[in-house]
Amino acid sequence: MPNQQLIKLILYSKPGCHLCEGLQEKLEQISSLDLELEVRDINSREDWLRAYQYEVPVLYRNRDGREEMLPRPSPRTTVKQLETMLKKYFG
Repeated sequence: MPNQQLIKLILYSKPGCHLCEGLQEKLEQISSLDLELEVRDINSREDWLRAYQYEVPVLYRNRDGREEMLPRPSPRTTVKQLETMLKKYFG
């Protein structure tokens, strides 16, 4: 798609988290959007661990250096449903 906007996403995750891995795999399968996915291991920083240890996976959009939290998709969400959700948020 011409002039498609790059969508920068941040996924707060931790090793061994099956929900995190599932969401990451689905995000990586979306080809209709220009996504840049940064995966952050919450164990690598104390503040991330405190904030998200009981919440992962947590998905944010990086918009001009500001992080905006996105609603958490259900683990049962399909790739197509996730793609539709992201299109709704990012036009």
